[in-house]
Amino acid sequence: MALGTILTAILTPFDAEGRVDEDAFVALHQHVVRLGSDGVVACGTTGEASTLSDEEHLRVVELAVAEKPAGTTVIAGTGSNDTRHAVEMTERAAALGVDGVLSVTPYYNKPPRRGIVAHYRAIAAASDVPVVVYNIPQRTAVDMPNDLLAELAQIDGIEAVKQANHENLAPVDGMRIYAGNDDMLADVLDLGEPGGILTASHLVGDRMRAMVDASREERRRIEDELRPLYEALGRHQAAIVLKEALELLGVRAGPPRLPYVPLDDAERAELRAALERQGLLEPARS
Repeated sequence: MALGTILTAILTPFDAEGRVDEDAFVALHQHVVRLGSDGVVACGTTGEASTLSDEEHLRVVELAVAEKPAGTTVIAGTGSNDTRHAVEMTERAAALGVDGVLSVTPYYNKPPRRGIVAHYRAIAAASDVPVVVYNIPQRTAVDMPNDLLAELAQIDGIEAVKQANHENLAPVDGMRIYAGNDDMLADVLDLGEPGGILTASHLVGDRMRAMVDASREERRRIEDELRPLYEALGRHQAAIVLKEALELLGVRAGPPRLPYVPLDDAERAELRAALERQGLLEPARS
């Protein structure tokens, strides 16, 4: 499966009126690739998919496919807690030419194990593109243990998991593992797995890219350098803090959509200081 190693869960920029800013999205897509991403996941959690209409969602996916830099990949977030909706979005994204889909575990309704298997079986049957399942129990209230992932791996078309549960991090027979949290990337690479679906790569994709081919010792050194940034970004929802960070760096990202709100002045100052410590911004003059 050639989806890539460093994949950015890309933001969806909005303009001042709250509309999708297509020009800013294309520029951001190019930005993350220049920083070292092999591809993007469009319309995932960080892309504020839960606030996009289906038409907006699919337009962003269409734009990502049409404008993707040569040699890179586009994975579409198509998950839903309604299997019919997830199947429809998977079909429509596949028709737009994506390289894969990311499908989160059904959230809120907490299906039983047999329901999860049936859900993913229907999604895998909806297209010929690879399916990456997404395990993030802190958001969905449902965890997929590794024996369930191994069962899902037997379904044709399901090829990988975006794993956001540290406690489950271990090889899974028949399934590749992508780090679902930035601070899991080094551990995932140490397991010999492909890489991660990441958010800090909007800012430090070059350093995260360097971790892929580095020795274990060098990888850990880079991780130690980035850990304070991960911690600073982790104090707020990714779409909120990354949009603010990019704007501070001069990359247009726009505001988040409600119910997300921009950082307040104190939070913005704290973020700026974190970016300065990483050498991403010059210290502000007093």
